[in-house]
Amino acid sequence: MNNPVKAAPECPFQKRFPSQLQRDDLYFMSLAYNQAIDAWKENEVPIGAVVAYQGEAIAAAHNQVESTKDPTAHAEMLAITQAARHLKDWRLNETTLYVTKEPCPMCSGASMMSRLGRVVYAVPDPKMGGLGGLYDVNSYPTINHSLSVEIGTMREECLELLQAFFQLKREMSKGTI
Repeated sequence: MNNPVKAAPECPFQKRFPSQLQRDDLYFMSLAYNQAIDAWKENEVPIGAVVAYQGEAIAAAHNQVESTKDPTAHAEMLAITQAARHLKDWRLNETTLYVTKEPCPMCSGASMMSRLGRVVYAVPDPKMGGLGGLYDVNSYPTINHSLSVEIGTMREECLELLQAFFQLKREMSKGTI
């Protein structure tokens, strides 16, 4: 059964253009935020991810679940795959994943399995997060790789983006806009 593709609500958010001079967490999270805006414009849940290696973004993706009809096409999964291809290695020890919302358990598991060095996410997800929200897969004592996790870079901007998207989707489904 195919559902007709519905139009995305108009995105009122603008992309960010961070300084190329300072390649810090804010810089890479800004790139992930821009990916989230691209997701919104494609009527996908606005989550973006970037993988950085040695001061460069080597992968960038946004959710593509709706367009691909693939439940695994999360921004993190796509970015991890791109990064592994770029480095020609599945071990991503020296990389950092930047993502606008806490990774779900699937994406958290992929982060661990790919041996990411670090994960930085903006918005915690108490309902489905896998790195401290609902679960913390990184805290199990028997795991063979643990991640360095940092929370909160661009939290307000990313939260506002997510909340606005879902508010507009609810209004569209009710026919109020």
